[in-house]
Amino acid sequence: MTSTLSALPAESKPFATISTCRPESAGTTVLGILNVTPDSFSDGGRFLAASSAVAHGLRLHHAGAHIVDVGGESTRPGAHRVSGPVERSRVIPVIEELAARGVAVSVDTMRADTAAAATRAGATYINDVSGGCADPKMYAVAAESGVRLIITHWRDSRRHIARPVEDIVARVLSDLDTATTRALAAGVSRESIIVDPGLGFGKNSDDNWALLADLRQLCSLGYPVLIGASRKRFLGALLREGNHDRSTTKRDTATAVISVLAARAGAWGVRVHDVTGTTDALRVAEKLT
Repeated sequence: MTSTLSALPAESKPFATISTCRPESAGTTVLGILNVTPDSFSDGGRFLAASSAVAHGLRLHHAGAHIVDVGGESTRPGAHRVSGPVERSRVIPVIEELAARGVAVSVDTMRADTAAAATRAGATYINDVSGGCADPKMYAVAAESGVRLIITHWRDSRRHIARPVEDIVARVLSDLDTATTRALAAGVSRESIIVDPGLGFGKNSDDNWALLADLRQLCSLGYPVLIGASRKRFLGALLREGNHDRSTTKRDTATAVISVLAARAGAWGVRVHDVTGTTDALRVAEKLT
């Protein structure tokens, strides 16, 4: 494996080149992760009850999250899909309550029906980790609602299968270009689109590091870029302790480092579990720039 920074040539070191994904005057948008699920890889079951989810969403907001990203279906490897009604029963009451309290909310869903219900409940972002592949109506919902749409790259769309690719950066660029073109054709405004390279979604550790190393290329598409590295498996592998990957809750420092470096490279936003640690790290970095 060659996923350590030292193994990369100097010109390919992660985040080495400042890009233009985000205006220099703009700060980094922080999305706080709120999983209203029993089986998410890091915090499944902790916030399944609506009252617990709302309370945690408010904590994320007060800790500095600009947007709270609410999901009712786990996308971890091996997770089984839930029905649309179950997903909506989990997220809609939470979105309604958070929006009523002045919290900016994103809905993390691959279903157009759930996205539409969420926007009616007050969500102002749709975060589709399938990049519009799971439900062909998603782009139309985004266009009709006028909310911002996060298009994530997920190879094999529904399955986390890390297949060898000669140039993962070129593949992601090509696929995201295709996806954004389809979104524009469906009526989504260019200003509403945000792209996410989909770290961990059908990609192995080397793929993830390669994408982070060439973040400037992702910015070349001309859309704001969101980075979601929080607590993911490739960080656990990098920080391996003996024969075991670092546990999920002990990956927050590494996540914060990636968040800072991604921000300095021009990423529009980062999606994280530990909002306090990330915002503290970003504030320190911004003080020194």
